[in-house]
Amino acid sequence: MIVVTGGAGFIGSNLLAGLEAHGARELVCVDWFGSGDKWKNVAKRALADVLPPEDLPAFLAARKGRIETVFHMGANSATTETDVDSIVRTNIRATLDLWDWCAANGAAFVYASSAATYGDGTLGFDDDPSPEALAKLRPLNPYGWSKHLVDRRFAAAARDPKTPRPRQHVGLKFFNVYGPNEAHKGPMRSVVHQVHPVAARGEAFPLFRSHRPDVPDGGQTRDFVWVGDVVDVMLWLRDHPKVSGLFNLGSGKGRSFLDLATAVYAALGKNAAIAWRDTPEAIRDKYQYFTEAKMDRLRAAGYARSFTPLEEGVRKYVLDHLVKDDPYV
Repeated sequence: MIVVTGGAGFIGSNLLAGLEAHGARELVCVDWFGSGDKWKNVAKRALADVLPPEDLPAFLAARKGRIETVFHMGANSATTETDVDSIVRTNIRATLDLWDWCAANGAAFVYASSAATYGDGTLGFDDDPSPEALAKLRPLNPYGWSKHLVDRRFAAAARDPKTPRPRQHVGLKFFNVYGPNEAHKGPMRSVVHQVHPVAARGEAFPLFRSHRPDVPDGGQTRDFVWVGDVVDVMLWLRDHPKVSGLFNLGSGKGRSFLDLATAVYAALGKNAAIAWRDTPEAIRDKYQYFTEAKMDRLRAAGYARSFTPLEEGVRKYVLDHLVKDDPYV
């Protein structure tokens, strides 16, 4: 039995689809659905069970010895969240409890960390798990802090032979993931999803101007990674249970927002049209101008597959999903 928390969310639902295609059975989706269309993210899956997060402790307690892996993708991922107590409950306490349960019951544990742990990026994007390297990082918001705290806690546990730990334990620092099943995320969905309807109407999409003289408008850079590549890494980890650690998960290549928007228009056979707007002052001093995952540690662990180039991933997303009547995986 495999448990995926946040299983109806963006990455979680794509992971469930990948696991099913990979031959996994007895898949359990843990999530809240609300009253919208989020259920459609998992409507095609043959799930063994579906339950809300508050029921997970009792569910696990009743199934000791049956759980192979817990993929913990569930989190409050809003970088603008100001309710820190909620962040602590959802992102810290729940994650620490799942680590302890997996350690006590022989299950593998793979959890979602984030590139938000790197803060403004001035210290680089090296997934060095040493105490000295982690202690230097300064996340810019409660979400990034919550992920960083967990990373530090688990990295310390992994170094201490006296501390119980899951038989496989992996933290993945996701960079800017894009792909199907993200419509429910609203303003937190990828820029590809935001650009598409505007480009389809033949209108100009607004991108932030640069407020730095060394960066052109639209030249702000992110490491955009296709969700299918993210799923492939997690499936590979399941097939390689001796691999544990803290790893970046991006494409390894930073690209500009202008490149991304241009790729969406190109996928629709259109020339890019951009309307520039100022970065809001409320976030201007915290706005990252560059991210790029250093992927050496994952490669050294044995992951050899290539990552999907931006234009190919965007074209696949637009033509195979966004323009379809049924855009879900």
